[in-house]
Amino acid sequence: MARYIAQLIVAGTQVVAKAFARAIKQEIEASQQAAQKLGGSAKTRSERMANQKLGLSLEEAKQILNIKDLSKEEIEEKFQALYKANEKTSLYLQSKIVRAKERLDHEVNNPEQSKSQSASKT
Repeated sequence: MARYIAQLIVAGTQVVAKAFARAIKQEIEASQQAAQKLGGSAKTRSERMANQKLGLSLEEAKQILNIKDLSKEEIEEKFQALYKANEKTSLYLQSKIVRAKERLDHEVNNPEQSKSQSASKT
């Protein structure tokens, strides 16, 4: 009887150890992907800081508001339309829309950073 209990304990320990190892491996891969997204390309330090401060990258903010060019009028127009469309549905979506507008406004109001970023990419 004790032999079966010992075998059961060993088998259970092996299952838990394998699951733990798999979880650690997935976490390492996710961490590496996040690091590549954050700074793997030719981003400047100021762009990485703005992304971290505002919580969104410029590309993500453009996707959320569906904006091609950075103009104050287009940003405000898209913001108002999306914000009002999600007024009664989702606070989360409204929050993302506000953060995207803040990121794009930051980019429009600080053109010297945008120019240095585009110069560093070429």
